[in-house]
Amino acid sequence: MHAEIVRLGLHQVDIKIVSGDQMHVLQWRRNLLWDEVLLNGKRQAHSSGFFGREKVYGLVFGADENGQGGTQVMLLLDPSTEYGNWSGNQRIAGVRLEAKDGPIVWYGSLDPQALQKPSTFSDWMKKTMGMEWGNHNPHQ
Repeated sequence: MHAEIVRLGLHQVDIKIVSGDQMHVLQWRRNLLWDEVLLNGKRQAHSSGFFGREKVYGLVFGADENGQGGTQVMLLLDPSTEYGNWSGNQRIAGVRLEAKDGPIVWYGSLDPQALQKPSTFSDWMKKTMGMEWGNHNPHQ
């Protein structure tokens, strides 16, 4: 299975998924009172309300009529606004599509490396503030 983010906006995400010889389009849309997930234009899931909408959705590709088999995937979303992007094209902070073998495609705050916790204080300083800590001499 291969996936590619085609469109990424503040209220919409489109992901092209190629599974075997078939291509699918997975879409997430944020509306005023509800979010919805569509697969090939058909609604698969929705979440409504002003606060606390769902951010994790599960889907199965290629299941038979009894719901058996297929490839299970999980769509994770961080719908908060991406900080530091003042170009006028605001985006959601993160998106990730993951299968049982691991992440297929990701962006922003849901990048697997962004989720790893630093092991030492020095690593934390480098990650959060871009600072070197310790016996580092830049003039060598």
